[in-house]
Order: sequence, then C-alpha cells, then structure tokens
Amino acid sequence: MFYKRWNDFDGRSTRAEYWYPVLYMFVAGMILGAINQWLGSLFSLINLVPAIAVGIRRMHDIGKSGWWMLICLIPLIGGIWFIVLAATPTKEEKYA
Repeated sequence: MFYKRWNDFDGRSTRAEYWYPVLYMFVAGMILGAINQWLGSLFSLINLVPAIAVGIRRMHDIGKSGWWMLICLIPLIGGIWFIVLAATPTKEEKYA
C-alpha cells in the first residue's frame, strides 16, 4: 500500500499504514547504510516522497492538516511531538 499510494497526498492512512512503512524504512535503511553509505542514502532519497505522503495522510486521519508534518523541523521537541501525533488514534471527523 505504501508504494501504491506514493503520490497520494489526500485521504487518510491508519496507524498501521503509517508505522509499518516507517519500521521497514528504518530497518532497511540501517542494513543498506551498514553495507554501503551511498546505498543507504539512495534508499532514503527514493523513499522521501512516499514517506511524506503517508505522513500527511496520517495527519489527515487524526483530524489535522498535512502541514503539521512541518512540526518535525523544530529540533528535538518537534520530532517527539510528531511521534505522539502519529501514534494518536483515528478521529472520525473530516480533517481541517
């Protein structure tokens, strides 16, 4: 599902649809980075747009705007805050 909807920035993604690709990208990125740093960097670059898309859909699923992804740009606190938001259960109302 992650690669099928790589360019879909509208709609929703459940917690599982978000966290399984995050786990996959982390493990695969670590393995490829250990083998060859360029390979790990290339893998990260290839998965950049799909990761942003699934993050935006996850924010929509909890009732927030996709612009909340930018909270990650705040050092330390922003990343923690985004993890908390991404772990939040689904809200049934339409996203803002």
